Amino acid sequence: MSDKGYWERHARNYDASLRWVLGRPLPRMLHLASEAVRGREKVLEVASGTGIVTAAIARTSRSIIATDYAAAMVESLERRIQEAGLENVTCEQADIYALPYPEGEFDAVVAANVLHLVPDLPAALQALRRVLRPGGSIIAPTFCHDETWASRSLSRLIAVSGFPGHRRFKLRTLQRALEDNGVHLNQAVLLPGLIPVGYVSGVFEPRPEGWERHQ
Repeated sequence: MSDKGYWERHARNYDASLRWVLGRPLPRMLHLASEAVRGREKVLEVASGTGIVTAAIARTSRSIIATDYAAAMVESLERRIQEAGLENVTCEQADIYALPYPEGEFDAVVAANVLHLVPDLPAALQALRRVLRPGGSIIAPTFCHDETWASRSLSRLIAVSGFPGHRRFKLRTLQRALEDNGVHLNQAVLLPGLIPVGYVSGVFEPRPEGWERHQ
């Protein structure tokens, strides 16, 4: 991923901006994500940031590897997990495009509020697909910057500050992007807010024969 410097610089104020400016959809999103991973043995979270989602989903799943590619974010993530006393979470620095885990390692992957940020969306989704076991779930709640007039206006204002967004979704275009990359969706809900969140989850379609040989 590019834009790493932005996240290194903004790790300190990430929680405040997320909770106080864009936080209205968060409680419902955290509840839905927590239910989606309930009882799962091995969960991978990418783009964990400071661990707002991590702390919620750790309470319903058995074990989590929580990752971010910015070192400053991982430091904040580790601090939150330690302060919460969560012993089933391992925090690691990792790039979404080059995840250092075996194929089919995880029962679920949580990718919260990152799909609008990745420069190469198909490559990111295929990297997540690789580490999911067949039938494993992808949970990808995503800010939908293009959903309303207000969210479009705020998104353009945020972009002036250097925010590294690479695409503006509506819920329907988020659904289409996932479906075009082999995800069979089982849930798609719009969570209202200043910038709404499209809560989406599903499973990747079965890989064609010989898929591994062409990677």
